Amino acid sequence: MLNTQEQQFDKGVIKVADNVFTAVGFHGANTSMIVGDDGVIIIDTLFGPSSASEANKAFRKFSDKPVKAIIYTHSHGDHTGGASAFTGMERPDVYATEDFGSAEGASAAVAPVKAKRNVRQFGRTLSPTESTNRGVAPSNTNDSDRGEGFIPPNISIPNSGLKTTIAGVDIEFYIGPGETDDAMFIWLPKEKVLFSGDNFYRSFPNLYAIRGTVYRDVLKWSESVAKMAEFKPHVLVPGHTKPIQGEEATSALSDYSEAIRSVYDQTVDGINAGKSPDQLAHEVQLPEHLKNKPYLIEFYGSVPHAVRAIYSGLLGWYDGNPTTLSPLEPRTKAKKIAELAGGTQQLVEQMNSALANEYYQWALELSDHVKWLEGADREHARKVKISALRGLAAQEYNAPNRNYYLSYANELESGQLSEVWF
Repeated sequence: MLNTQEQQFDKGVIKVADNVFTAVGFHGANTSMIVGDDGVIIIDTLFGPSSASEANKAFRKFSDKPVKAIIYTHSHGDHTGGASAFTGMERPDVYATEDFGSAEGASAAVAPVKAKRNVRQFGRTLSPTESTNRGVAPSNTNDSDRGEGFIPPNISIPNSGLKTTIAGVDIEFYIGPGETDDAMFIWLPKEKVLFSGDNFYRSFPNLYAIRGTVYRDVLKWSESVAKMAEFKPHVLVPGHTKPIQGEEATSALSDYSEAIRSVYDQTVDGINAGKSPDQLAHEVQLPEHLKNKPYLIEFYGSVPHAVRAIYSGLLGWYDGNPTTLSPLEPRTKAKKIAELAGGTQQLVEQMNSALANEYYQWALELSDHVKWLEGADREHARKVKISALRGLAAQEYNAPNRNYYLSYANELESGQLSEVWF
């Protein structure tokens, strides 16, 4: 399934309207060029000058007019880091929201561990034989010059939005929080082209990133996408993956909004029924009529992850069950689990059996108990965990999950992880 998704990143420039061109596959995100009377407008600028320069060269086959404006749909680095490659020595106006820069989310206090988890989520250290893609982006991107071409915004879009004309092109800006609080979408009323930023791409949305983020407001995300659908665009240009043209552009946005809202509503209903996040993560599903939509397959985002994020975002970590208020310390719990199994050796045998029967998740959980037990063969438990992680990865089409499983297995095998993490 992931190999099939690869076609979404075929490198090239797609003409989406007479004067609108979108470059796909030059890095992880998309960049677009709108050709006006006396200049061009660039929407999003990739991760760094090298990838942006390549995209700009491809754009210039269609127009050599100067850049009159740059627009950032949000502040994630893969959309902002290559701006200088489009402008050269000139400095056009750069548009962004008033709260631009609020996209990063997690506190700087946990930056060290977030950086490690980021590497795992995107599979940055995986070998070519292990890599597939990142769900909404190719696996092999040039990130060495990340952010070096960033140009700070000098024009802020107010919360009420903005309608203006740039280089003779009528263009409208609308605030649309979702993946980030500083997101907006762009509408070309004449061309009927809508640029969604990262609030839409061809995958179930990443309502929670396993690298670590603060709560992404799921309800606002759904509302922002519903607002986009009201424009009934002829073309939808996502932040990642190929544009969608024709009637499907509107139906895709409507379905996307409905999917997000459904996961939110089901989770809230379950919360109010007293269900735990573990239970809900296994119960909540997309509505039947949305499950097989190609732009809602869980290549990048995950419904179970979204459920847990919504629960934590609305209520915090505690699930309301007094059993979980003060759970046993891991070593103590491991001893109790071993006693239930009939002893350490019997627990190890259960772990081995789970692995042999390809019950990989159970093998993982048992290996985490075995690692705490005195007298247990911790090296064997480590090997079981590595095998189980690779087994799970082989069954997984969600790219962040797959990348994380494989990356963590490699770190375990190479001895990079401390005893706390195994």
